[in-house]
Amino acid sequence: MPRARDDEEVVPVSAPTTGNAVGAPCWLNLSTGDLRAAERFYGAVLGWTFRRVAPDDAYLVGERDGVPVAGITAVTVEPAVPVAWTVFFAVDDADAAVARIRERGGTVGVGPMSYPPRGRAALATDLEGVAFGIWEGPLASRWHMGGRQAPAGVELHTSNAFDAAVFYGGVLRWADGSPGCCEVSYEHDQVVLRRDGEAVARLDSGPVESTSPRPQSRPRWLVRFRVPDLMAARAAVEGHGGSVVPGGEWAGARPADGADGRRVVVRDPEGALFTLEAEAPVG
Repeated sequence: MPRARDDEEVVPVSAPTTGNAVGAPCWLNLSTGDLRAAERFYGAVLGWTFRRVAPDDAYLVGERDGVPVAGITAVTVEPAVPVAWTVFFAVDDADAAVARIRERGGTVGVGPMSYPPRGRAALATDLEGVAFGIWEGPLASRWHMGGRQAPAGVELHTSNAFDAAVFYGGVLRWADGSPGCCEVSYEHDQVVLRRDGEAVARLDSGPVESTSPRPQSRPRWLVRFRVPDLMAARAAVEGHGGSVVPGGEWAGARPADGADGRRVVVRDPEGALFTLEAEAPVG
Protein backbone atom coordinates (compact mmCIF):
# COMPACT_ATOMS: atom_id res chain seq x y z
CA MET A 1 0.00 0.00 0.00
CA PRO A 2 1.49 3.37 -0.92
CA ARG A 3 1.93 5.91 1.83
CA ALA A 4 1.85 9.64 1.40
CA ARG A 5 1.96 12.87 3.32
CA ASP A 6 -1.20 13.90 5.14
CA ASP A 7 -1.91 16.54 2.49
CA GLU A 8 -1.25 14.25 -0.47
CA GLU A 9 -3.92 12.28 -2.31
CA VAL A 10 -3.45 8.58 -1.57
CA VAL A 11 -4.26 6.07 -4.30
CA PRO A 12 -4.47 2.50 -2.97
CA VAL A 13 -2.52 -0.18 -4.79
CA SER A 14 -5.56 -2.31 -5.44
CA ALA A 15 -8.22 0.24 -6.27
CA PRO A 16 -8.67 3.93 -5.66
CA THR A 17 -12.36 4.54 -5.80
CA THR A 18 -14.62 7.00 -7.46
CA GLY A 19 -17.72 9.07 -7.04
CA ASN A 20 -19.66 6.20 -8.61
CA ALA A 21 -22.50 4.55 -6.74
CA VAL A 22 -22.00 1.50 -4.55
CA GLY A 23 -21.92 -1.53 -6.84
CA ALA A 24 -20.53 0.37 -9.82
CA PRO A 25 -17.07 -0.08 -11.34
CA CYS A 26 -14.70 2.09 -9.33
CA TRP A 27 -11.18 1.43 -10.68
CA LEU A 28 -9.07 -0.52 -13.18
CA ASN A 29 -5.77 -2.05 -12.16
CA LEU A 30 -2.96 -3.90 -13.90
CA SER A 31 -0.28 -5.90 -12.07
CA THR A 32 2.92 -6.11 -14.10
CA GLY A 33 6.37 -7.55 -13.75
CA ASP A 34 8.01 -4.61 -15.57
CA LEU A 35 6.65 -1.27 -14.42
CA ARG A 36 8.96 0.80 -16.61
CA ALA A 37 8.03 -1.15 -19.75
CA ALA A 38 4.32 -0.79 -18.92
CA GLU A 39 4.75 2.95 -18.44
CA ARG A 40 6.38 3.30 -21.85
CA PHE A 41 3.82 1.07 -23.57
CA TYR A 42 0.62 2.59 -22.16
CA GLY A 43 2.01 6.10 -22.48
CA ALA A 44 2.65 5.56 -26.18
CA VAL A 45 -0.57 3.67 -26.95
CA LEU A 46 -3.07 5.60 -24.82
CA GLY A 47 -1.34 8.94 -24.39
CA TRP A 48 -1.28 8.62 -20.61
CA THR A 49 0.99 10.53 -18.29
CA PHE A 50 1.89 8.87 -14.99
CA ARG A 51 1.93 9.87 -11.37
CA ARG A 52 3.96 7.81 -8.91
CA VAL A 53 2.18 7.12 -5.67
CA ALA A 54 4.27 4.61 -3.72
CA PRO A 55 7.53 5.92 -2.21
CA ASP A 56 9.36 2.96 -3.73
CA ASP A 57 7.86 3.70 -7.17
CA ALA A 58 5.95 0.41 -7.09
CA TYR A 59 2.63 1.94 -8.18
CA LEU A 60 1.68 4.27 -11.03
CA VAL A 61 -1.56 6.07 -11.75
CA GLY A 62 -2.15 6.58 -15.46
CA GLU A 63 -3.83 9.89 -16.23
CA ARG A 64 -5.34 11.42 -19.31
CA ASP A 65 -5.60 15.21 -19.40
CA GLY A 66 -4.89 15.18 -15.68
CA VAL A 67 -7.75 12.79 -14.86
CA PRO A 68 -6.89 9.37 -13.34
CA VAL A 69 -7.85 6.41 -15.55
CA ALA A 70 -6.15 3.30 -14.14
CA GLY A 71 -3.42 1.98 -11.86
CA ILE A 72 -0.40 -0.16 -12.65
CA THR A 73 1.25 -2.14 -9.86
CA ALA A 74 4.72 -3.68 -9.85
CA VAL A 75 4.58 -7.30 -8.67
CA THR A 76 6.56 -10.48 -9.00
CA VAL A 77 4.74 -12.21 -11.83
CA GLU A 78 4.58 -16.00 -11.64
CA PRO A 79 4.91 -17.73 -15.04
CA ALA A 80 1.71 -19.71 -14.45
CA VAL A 81 -0.32 -16.61 -13.56
CA PRO A 82 -1.39 -14.52 -16.57
CA VAL A 83 -1.00 -10.77 -16.45
CA ALA A 84 -4.45 -9.17 -16.76
CA TRP A 85 -6.47 -6.03 -16.18
CA THR A 86 -8.80 -6.24 -13.18
CA VAL A 87 -12.06 -4.35 -12.70
CA PHE A 88 -12.87 -3.25 -9.14
CA PHE A 89 -16.37 -2.49 -7.86
CA ALA A 90 -17.29 -0.21 -4.97
CA VAL A 91 -18.89 -1.81 -1.90
CA ASP A 92 -19.88 -0.32 1.44
CA ASP A 93 -18.70 -3.33 3.47
CA ALA A 94 -15.95 -5.61 2.11
CA ASP A 95 -16.57 -8.37 4.65
CA ALA A 96 -20.27 -8.52 3.85
CA ALA A 97 -19.53 -8.48 0.10
CA VAL A 98 -17.04 -11.36 0.48
CA ALA A 99 -19.68 -13.33 2.38
CA ARG A 100 -22.17 -12.72 -0.44
CA ILE A 101 -19.61 -13.89 -3.04
CA ARG A 102 -19.15 -17.19 -1.19
CA GLU A 103 -22.88 -17.62 -0.57
CA ARG A 104 -23.52 -17.34 -4.31
CA GLY A 105 -20.82 -19.82 -5.36
CA GLY A 106 -17.99 -17.44 -6.20
CA THR A 107 -14.43 -17.83 -4.95
CA VAL A 108 -12.46 -15.32 -2.91
CA GLY A 109 -8.76 -15.51 -3.72
CA VAL A 110 -7.33 -12.62 -1.69
CA GLY A 111 -8.71 -10.58 1.19
CA PRO A 112 -10.36 -8.60 2.37
CA MET A 113 -7.05 -6.84 3.04
CA SER A 114 -6.69 -3.47 4.72
CA TYR A 115 -4.94 -0.54 3.08
CA PRO A 116 -4.76 2.02 5.91
CA PRO A 117 -5.97 4.67 6.09
CA ARG A 118 -8.06 4.50 2.94
CA GLY A 119 -9.94 1.22 2.75
CA ARG A 120 -10.09 -2.51 2.17
CA ALA A 121 -9.96 -4.69 -0.93
CA ALA A 122 -10.50 -8.27 -2.04
CA LEU A 123 -10.00 -10.26 -5.24
CA ALA A 124 -12.51 -12.91 -6.30
CA THR A 125 -13.85 -14.92 -9.23
CA ASP A 126 -17.44 -15.36 -10.37
CA LEU A 127 -19.24 -18.58 -11.30
CA GLU A 128 -17.39 -18.83 -14.62
CA GLY A 129 -13.99 -18.10 -13.11
CA VAL A 130 -13.87 -14.44 -14.17
CA ALA A 131 -11.66 -12.35 -11.88
CA PHE A 132 -12.86 -9.09 -10.34
CA GLY A 133 -12.14 -6.98 -7.29
CA ILE A 134 -14.11 -5.16 -4.63
CA TRP A 135 -13.10 -2.00 -2.81
CA GLU A 136 -14.46 -0.48 0.39
CA GLY A 137 -13.21 3.02 1.00
CA PRO A 138 -13.62 6.75 0.48
CA LEU A 139 -14.44 7.96 -2.97
CA ALA A 140 -12.36 10.21 -5.20
CA SER A 141 -14.22 12.65 -7.40
CA ARG A 142 -12.52 12.79 -10.82
CA TRP A 143 -12.48 9.15 -11.96
CA HIS A 144 -15.18 8.39 -14.52
CA MET A 145 -16.51 5.26 -16.20
CA GLY A 146 -19.20 5.15 -18.84
CA GLY A 147 -20.08 6.17 -22.35
CA ARG A 148 -19.63 9.30 -24.41
CA GLN A 149 -16.11 10.67 -23.95
CA ALA A 150 -15.15 8.72 -20.82
CA PRO A 151 -11.64 7.30 -21.35
CA ALA A 152 -12.61 3.76 -20.32
CA GLY A 153 -15.44 1.27 -20.21
CA VAL A 154 -16.03 -2.32 -19.08
CA GLU A 155 -18.10 -5.19 -20.40
CA LEU A 156 -18.50 -8.75 -19.16
CA HIS A 157 -18.10 -11.39 -21.87
CA THR A 158 -20.01 -14.36 -20.47
CA SER A 159 -22.08 -17.35 -21.57
CA ASN A 160 -25.28 -16.07 -19.94
CA ALA A 161 -25.61 -12.39 -19.11
CA PHE A 162 -28.81 -12.91 -17.12
CA ASP A 163 -27.23 -15.52 -14.82
CA ALA A 164 -24.17 -13.32 -14.40
CA ALA A 165 -26.40 -10.37 -13.52
CA VAL A 166 -28.07 -12.43 -10.82
CA PHE A 167 -24.64 -13.23 -9.33
CA TYR A 168 -23.16 -9.74 -9.53
CA GLY A 169 -26.46 -8.12 -8.62
CA GLY A 170 -26.62 -10.15 -5.43
CA VAL A 171 -22.96 -9.58 -4.55
CA LEU A 172 -22.88 -5.87 -5.38
CA ARG A 173 -26.47 -5.06 -4.38
CA TRP A 174 -27.51 -3.79 -7.77
CA ALA A 175 -31.00 -2.30 -7.84
CA ASP A 176 -31.91 -3.49 -4.35
CA GLY A 177 -33.40 -0.17 -3.34
CA SER A 178 -30.50 0.91 -1.16
CA PRO A 179 -29.54 4.60 -1.30
CA GLY A 180 -27.01 5.30 -4.04
CA CYS A 181 -27.51 2.01 -5.89
CA CYS A 182 -27.35 1.58 -9.63
CA GLU A 183 -30.16 0.72 -12.03
CA VAL A 184 -30.18 -2.49 -14.11
CA SER A 185 -31.97 -2.91 -17.42
CA TYR A 186 -32.09 -5.43 -20.28
CA GLU A 187 -31.30 -3.74 -23.58
CA HIS A 188 -30.60 -5.32 -26.98
CA ASP A 189 -29.73 -8.71 -25.45
CA GLN A 190 -27.39 -7.08 -22.92
CA VAL A 191 -27.74 -6.42 -19.22
CA VAL A 192 -26.83 -2.77 -18.68
CA LEU A 193 -25.79 -1.23 -15.37
CA ARG A 194 -26.56 2.47 -15.15
CA ARG A 195 -25.83 5.23 -12.71
CA ASP A 196 -27.93 8.39 -13.04
CA GLY A 197 -29.03 7.16 -16.44
CA GLU A 198 -25.51 6.61 -17.84
CA ALA A 199 -24.27 3.11 -18.66
CA VAL A 200 -21.27 2.22 -16.46
CA ALA A 201 -21.02 -1.51 -17.27
CA ARG A 202 -22.52 -4.04 -19.66
CA LEU A 203 -22.96 -7.81 -19.46
CA ASP A 204 -23.07 -9.55 -22.81
CA SER A 205 -23.92 -13.19 -23.61
CA GLY A 206 -21.78 -14.86 -26.23
CA PRO A 207 -19.79 -17.95 -27.18
CA VAL A 208 -17.11 -18.51 -24.54
CA GLU A 209 -14.90 -21.44 -23.57
CA SER A 210 -13.59 -21.51 -20.02
CA THR A 211 -10.78 -23.90 -20.97
CA SER A 212 -9.89 -22.29 -24.29
CA PRO A 213 -6.15 -21.83 -24.90
CA ARG A 214 -7.05 -18.38 -26.28
CA PRO A 215 -7.65 -15.94 -23.40
CA GLN A 216 -9.85 -13.75 -25.59
CA SER A 217 -12.29 -16.66 -25.97
CA ARG A 218 -12.70 -17.21 -22.23
CA PRO A 219 -15.28 -15.50 -20.02
CA ARG A 220 -13.76 -12.23 -18.81
CA TRP A 221 -14.30 -8.60 -18.06
CA LEU A 222 -13.40 -6.69 -21.22
CA VAL A 223 -11.56 -3.47 -20.38
CA ARG A 224 -11.97 -0.90 -23.13
CA PHE A 225 -9.79 2.19 -23.46
CA ARG A 226 -11.04 4.90 -25.81
CA VAL A 227 -8.62 6.65 -28.11
CA PRO A 228 -9.04 9.57 -30.54
CA ASP A 229 -7.21 7.75 -33.36
CA LEU A 230 -7.74 4.01 -33.42
CA MET A 231 -5.31 3.28 -36.24
CA ALA A 232 -2.53 5.29 -34.59
CA ALA A 233 -3.11 3.51 -31.28
CA ARG A 234 -3.07 0.13 -33.00
CA ALA A 235 0.21 1.00 -34.70
CA ALA A 236 1.65 2.12 -31.35
CA VAL A 237 0.74 -1.27 -29.83
CA GLU A 238 2.75 -3.11 -32.46
CA GLY A 239 5.56 -0.57 -32.36
CA HIS A 240 6.07 -0.89 -28.61
CA GLY A 241 6.15 -4.65 -28.11
CA GLY A 242 2.45 -5.48 -28.02
CA SER A 243 0.34 -7.35 -30.56
CA VAL A 244 -3.10 -7.28 -32.17
CA VAL A 245 -5.26 -10.31 -31.42
CA PRO A 246 -6.19 -12.01 -34.73
CA GLY A 247 -9.93 -11.80 -35.32
CA GLY A 248 -10.32 -9.73 -32.17
CA GLU A 249 -12.07 -6.72 -33.65
CA TRP A 250 -15.23 -7.63 -31.74
CA ALA A 251 -14.41 -10.52 -29.37
CA GLY A 252 -18.08 -10.89 -28.49
CA ALA A 253 -18.57 -7.22 -27.68
CA ARG A 254 -21.21 -4.93 -29.11
CA PRO A 255 -21.16 -1.20 -29.82
CA ALA A 256 -21.58 0.76 -26.59
CA ASP A 257 -23.15 4.11 -25.88
CA GLY A 258 -21.16 6.84 -27.54
CA ALA A 259 -19.03 4.41 -29.58
CA ASP A 260 -19.11 3.87 -33.31
CA GLY A 261 -18.44 0.14 -32.98
CA ARG A 262 -14.81 0.26 -34.13
CA ARG A 263 -12.76 -1.84 -31.74
CA VAL A 264 -9.69 -3.99 -31.76
CA VAL A 265 -8.45 -6.38 -29.08
CA VAL A 266 -4.74 -6.16 -28.31
CA ARG A 267 -2.11 -7.49 -25.91
CA ASP A 268 0.51 -5.52 -24.07
CA PRO A 269 4.14 -6.81 -24.01
CA GLU A 270 3.37 -9.10 -21.04
CA GLY A 271 0.19 -10.50 -22.55
CA ALA A 272 -2.50 -8.46 -20.79
CA LEU A 273 -5.57 -8.18 -23.03
CA PHE A 274 -7.52 -4.98 -23.47
CA THR A 275 -9.67 -3.37 -26.14
CA LEU A 276 -8.97 -0.18 -28.07
CA GLU A 277 -12.14 1.66 -28.99
CA ALA A 278 -12.54 4.70 -31.19
CA GLU A 279 -13.95 7.71 -29.38
CA ALA A 280 -17.32 9.01 -30.38
CA PRO A 281 -17.22 12.22 -32.41
CA VAL A 282 -17.87 15.32 -30.30
CA GLY A 283 -20.99 17.24 -31.15
